Amino acid sequence: MINNPFIITGSIPEKYFCDRREESKKIIRTLSNGGNLCLISPRRMGKSKLIRFCYDKPECADSYYTFYIDILHTSSMREFAYVFGLKVFETLQGKSRKMFMAFVQGLRSVNAKFGFDPLNGTPTFSLELGDISRPEFTLTEIFDCLEKADKPCIVAFDEFQQISKYPEKNIEALLRSHIQHLSNVHFIFSCSERHLVTEMFLSSARPFYNSTSILELHPIVAEEYIPFVCHWFDVYERTIREEDVLVIYRLFEGNTYYMQKTFHEAFINTPVGGSCTLDILRQTVDGVLEEAGDGYRQLLSRIPERQKELLYAIASAGKAEKIMSAGFIRKYSLVSSSAVQAAARKLMELDLLTEEDTIYFIPDILFRMYLQRLKNTNIIFVPS
Repeated sequence: MINNPFIITGSIPEKYFCDRREESKKIIRTLSNGGNLCLISPRRMGKSKLIRFCYDKPECADSYYTFYIDILHTSSMREFAYVFGLKVFETLQGKSRKMFMAFVQGLRSVNAKFGFDPLNGTPTFSLELGDISRPEFTLTEIFDCLEKADKPCIVAFDEFQQISKYPEKNIEALLRSHIQHLSNVHFIFSCSERHLVTEMFLSSARPFYNSTSILELHPIVAEEYIPFVCHWFDVYERTIREEDVLVIYRLFEGNTYYMQKTFHEAFINTPVGGSCTLDILRQTVDGVLEEAGDGYRQLLSRIPERQKELLYAIASAGKAEKIMSAGFIRKYSLVSSSAVQAAARKLMELDLLTEEDTIYFIPDILFRMYLQRLKNTNIIFVPS
């Protein structure tokens, strides 16, 4: 038994994984039948944990090489090729010496340094971003290696919509030209920015149009999550009321990570034999906000005043519509509709603001709460 059943880092053993039964079945079924999948949800809804959970299932772990590549921090095709190649190297190094050597020998377009550690005899690989001069060739070599692998491969690109922000305009067409001809490699495109994803996969003018199955990840329903929390408090000789779990569920609108983080900390703050009260939950949420505060303050320091004013206004509204109307501008003392339009466009590019069905909101719920508290220092998110 582990020390805390509300796991927030690393892999989650199946018994500590809440629900997602149907979603994991669909992912494995789609991939095992030779298809590709686009997985869509807001950030921190559990996409990466779900992918890793599926990777750990015997259906994947025993029959496939699995690769997980987070590309959120990348800003060019060259960086994409670098991160992709490095992750393939790291994964194969621990899985198959035969495949590892095939990969090393197949990377002819890079100036990477290969060798062996004299202490333990294991291969070494040093690849720097500057070693990649022709990323389109490097990508071809990586895909060729995976296509010739002795087991089928699953590649998950997390935050795949990031490629639409690269300066290279042909990256979608280049990747699609490779992917459509691969029979030994299957893909998960994990995405969080809905407006970009919709355009990328559902527009007939784009290379990835109609090329994958689509799975949208919604919040775990309260009827599943609340008993899950109460059960594990009980197993570890603590108690918590269902109605108090519901308070946190509603506060974070079912956001998987923030709920899990809160109950992880609340579990620590509840002694064996004790009860996790609303007061403990309130203090825990305050602590989570405080912990995130430094990062949010730095983020706000880099945002121009007009954009910041709009963020405060939309945070105060919770969810806002007609943000360029005279009424909204007057209510929140904004400058003009043109200034609001420009600020909204930039904030959406930064993924700090989302628009769905003409409704604008801040997708990071904790950031929204942080802004609300800045505007009203007396606000209480969880009643005592």
